[in-house]
Amino acid sequence: MAKPKILKCVLCGKEFEPSADRYVCDVCGLDGTLDVLYDMEAAKKKVTRESLALCKDMTLWRYRDILPVEDDAHIPSLAVGWTPLYKNERLAAEYGVKELFIKDDGRNPTASLKDRASAIGAAKALDFGQSVVACASTGNAASSLSGFAAVTGLKSYIFVPEKAPAAKVTQLLVYGANVVLVQGDYADAFDLATAAIEKFGWYNRNCAINPYLVEGKKTCAVEIAEQMDWNVPDRVYISVGDGCCVSGLYKGFADLLELGLIDKMPKIVGVQAEGSRPIYDAMVSGSDRVKFGPADTIADSISVGAPRNWAKALRAMRMSGGTAVVVSDKEILYAMPELARASGVFGEPAGVTGFAGFKKMAMAGELSKDERVAVVVTGNGLKDIESAKKAVERAITCPPDIDKFSQMINHREEL
Repeated sequence: MAKPKILKCVLCGKEFEPSADRYVCDVCGLDGTLDVLYDMEAAKKKVTRESLALCKDMTLWRYRDILPVEDDAHIPSLAVGWTPLYKNERLAAEYGVKELFIKDDGRNPTASLKDRASAIGAAKALDFGQSVVACASTGNAASSLSGFAAVTGLKSYIFVPEKAPAAKVTQLLVYGANVVLVQGDYADAFDLATAAIEKFGWYNRNCAINPYLVEGKKTCAVEIAEQMDWNVPDRVYISVGDGCCVSGLYKGFADLLELGLIDKMPKIVGVQAEGSRPIYDAMVSGSDRVKFGPADTIADSISVGAPRNWAKALRAMRMSGGTAVVVSDKEILYAMPELARASGVFGEPAGVTGFAGFKKMAMAGELSKDERVAVVVTGNGLKDIESAKKAVERAITCPPDIDKFSQMINHREEL
């Protein structure tokens, strides 16, 4: 395993020694999120194309030499990562790009990309001798943490907005988490979780606060590169809420560049919903900071008006030469069945938001026909069935009579 060398503030550059209670910069406060840096010269000797080709561990732990967990015994038993990357010629042809790849991260154990972060978070809690973990979430990070806490013997407290989808809340309860439904939005849940964590001394799993969790999310980028035989795409699309997933992609590709395993940085495109767009607004205005505001979108997993990892998110898009896109809830709903019917990948609203952004840019003529594109689907559609029902027609209700069924089918086809 790799012991982190230092933690470095993304805003002011101040460096810190890794410790159980060091989450953010003491100069920049909550905005001063930290990068986890390693001895990359040592890592270059262990993480090579040849060593990975021989590795039989088909989980994110195949990259353990650039992950911050220090004790193998603390690795959770749930298998995370190495999710499918599908090449889709049909959608590539339809939207006028050379190649299109769909990364289905809804195939992780609790059905979202957040499992990559929670696997690291649970292991680091054990590294630091902690027994209780906590976080605030719009849903997926919560269910993910509860699952990993369960298999590692950690006690968990989860703070979610009262309006979180029932499927996600039920998942938390099944895993045995202490669930707190906060009367308010994600910002309210975050503030209460932060206060409780500080008061009771729990380990903080909030991805925008805990610097180690982005290290888990970066493995999505590393997998894309390896699955594409190190010939990385020109662009990668992903949905953006708190800013952790998009910054994870950037960190993963940046680490690979430093290790000499890839020769270019893909343009990272962050896609937000119209009703929750503070990072998009900062991108298009050229601002160095994000203005917080209300959030209202069907894509609950990215319904974040006060993104805590905004600094890393802006860096990811700007330093990669990428951009931000905003899509409507209607565009998100249309994307759900379209992606499922063309690729077999069923994503929740936030899960398909990246695809909706790709589609919007392609239809606007903003992509080249020579481009190779990857889209990350961050969560499974079964997470939010009520939203999925809004995106499709009703099923046929029919008595057990073949003549009645034939009449109904004929009528349906005439419409």
